[in-house]
Amino acid sequence: MIETFAELSAHVKTHFNVVHEEKFVLGLEVTTGSEQRRQSLFLAELRDADDQRVLRVETTVAPLAQHDPVKALRVNLMLRVGYLAVGDLEGIPFLKLCDNVQYQSLTPGVINEHIHCIASLGDEIEQALTGDGSDYF
Repeated sequence: MIETFAELSAHVKTHFNVVHEEKFVLGLEVTTGSEQRRQSLFLAELRDADDQRVLRVETTVAPLAQHDPVKALRVNLMLRVGYLAVGDLEGIPFLKLCDNVQYQSLTPGVINEHIHCIASLGDEIEQALTGDGSDYF
């Protein structure tokens, strides 16, 4: 069981390419798909409404201004893991794929699974929204 962000950080550093690190935030580059694409991913410790610690796993997928918000909400409805949100990247609103995991359920396997899942799904959504992939949304 992973109980602290320091333990999580130590595990992630031995299994993934960490490209950014600050207190309670890690930035990763994760290889996805058969084409060996790279997806940037961020892990951050947050507190939920009940003041419980959660791990946020997120990746940017596309600039918001280039996409129909209705299409983005339709994608959100179809997601079985995670959710789409909007966050700024250097002052530009971006669609982000996010997932929150309670610390009480964090194990090394769960962490690895969430990182790979969100990175791969984020890459698929990015390709579909930018026209570089199949248009199944």
